[in-house]
Amino acid sequence: MTAATRLQLTAKLAPLFQPRRYKVMHGGRGGGKSWAVAAVLLVMAADRPLRILCAREVQKSMRDSVHRLLKDTIVRLGLEAFFEVLDSEIRGANGSLFLFSGLQSHTVDSIKSFEGVDIVWVEEAHGVSKKSWDVLIPTIRKEGSEIWLTLNPDMDTDDTYVRFIAAPSSDTWVCEVNWRDNPWFPEVLNEERKKAKRTSSQEDYEHIWEGKPRRVAEGAIYRHEIDALYAEGRVCPVPYDPLLPVHTIWDLGWNDAMTIILAQRGPQDVRIIDYLEDSNRTLDWYVAQLERRPYRWGVDYLPHDGRTRNFQTGKSTEELLRELGRRQVVVQSATSVEEGIKSARLLFPRCYFDQARTARLVECLKRYRRDIHTKTGEPMAPLHDEFSHGADAFRYLGQAVHQMPSAHAADDYEEAPPPDWRT
Repeated sequence: MTAATRLQLTAKLAPLFQPRRYKVMHGGRGGGKSWAVAAVLLVMAADRPLRILCAREVQKSMRDSVHRLLKDTIVRLGLEAFFEVLDSEIRGANGSLFLFSGLQSHTVDSIKSFEGVDIVWVEEAHGVSKKSWDVLIPTIRKEGSEIWLTLNPDMDTDDTYVRFIAAPSSDTWVCEVNWRDNPWFPEVLNEERKKAKRTSSQEDYEHIWEGKPRRVAEGAIYRHEIDALYAEGRVCPVPYDPLLPVHTIWDLGWNDAMTIILAQRGPQDVRIIDYLEDSNRTLDWYVAQLERRPYRWGVDYLPHDGRTRNFQTGKSTEELLRELGRRQVVVQSATSVEEGIKSARLLFPRCYFDQARTARLVECLKRYRRDIHTKTGEPMAPLHDEFSHGADAFRYLGQAVHQMPSAHAADDYEEAPPPDWRT
């Protein structure tokens, strides 16, 4: 019996043998995606010489790779005599070669060694960043080369999901594979699925077992607030009201991101109409970006470090903004991060976010989460990453909103009561 006859493959995955630039298999746990891809690649590599790269975003050691899965599949298909399994690669008797690598560690120059690859299999592809895709895809340029993806989607705004599933190109084959599509789905796993359906939240069950992407990151600090934001339709077109001043709320950054929220305070609401985020820019560049907008300006609110003097210029951000023509600049008092998060929670029910111009800010709030202790698993302080800067600016907005002048009396703004998520 040959390896091809030992290969058990559901009809849904039969197109794996057909040529296509991109082959994307997504779904929940138990669908057998990785198991099937490993078997198909080994059969193809046994049939003709292929150079195959097995990649993922982060690979600190071979234990993080699909090396063990391929090794077990070689035994299951009876191909031990054909393939030589080494510590860092797998070689076929006909010259086929399986390589293993993480993508995050590569640059445009270092990844050039993979230019001759026939097939790239990206496992857990939901975690691959835009930067990694932009480096990898142009490198895989051999005539007829293919890029295969297996993933359980994480969020519907992840670059991988948007690029390959939500809006795939015409040269992409997309296949959703879940537990019900796997005729060899083990009963022990089915019992775990049934238990999860009884005990888990609907969102967790659908994400883990049905492969549905999350709207908000797992463990997000503002998870319930974001859910309410969408349920109540408060991410929508929010036009500029010329009767209300536009206030700016800053989170200062130089080597990392500088973020600016542009908001108007109405009688009962806070309208977030615009958002700026960039890095490695000078202060005059941000001011120029603001001045291009046809808004009637209110107050610029800086965090407590707005009075910190730069050792090169001897001037603070507050002083520089005034010199650049910003007439009303307020430096807010220092508060703890946790107090800021509480203020932000109270602010959320009053907020409307412009769907187009503040999409990046909403994404930051969706992904703002706590660092997790590696030993105890306990949540700690908020994680400092590319999404924390926008979330920090939103905390400062929660602190500043009580001071914001509007076209109405100062006492016309009523603080929202703490939300009761039970109702």
